[in-house]
Amino acid sequence: VTGASFVVLKTSSGLLAKSSIVEDGLMVQVTRETMESLRQALRDKKDFKITCGEMDAEDVMKEYVDICWVENEEKTNQG
Repeated sequence: VTGASFVVLKTSSGLLAKSSIVEDGLMVQVTRETMESLRQALRDKKDFKITCGEMDAEDVMKEYVDICWVENEEKTNQG
């Protein structure tokens, strides 16, 4: 759970998406297609998984950013 997060549209050749820690949150750079899918998932209030890493890399080398809707807010960041 993070306090501030940023999703940035960026075309990175050879990458599905890229995640990095910035200030007190997480920045994820995604392709236009992923951004459109994310926006629809947020409108529909559905969980969404962003796969980060090189397009041709094995699953072992990939990172995942999970965006989840929760009912119990006690475990979310209070800051």
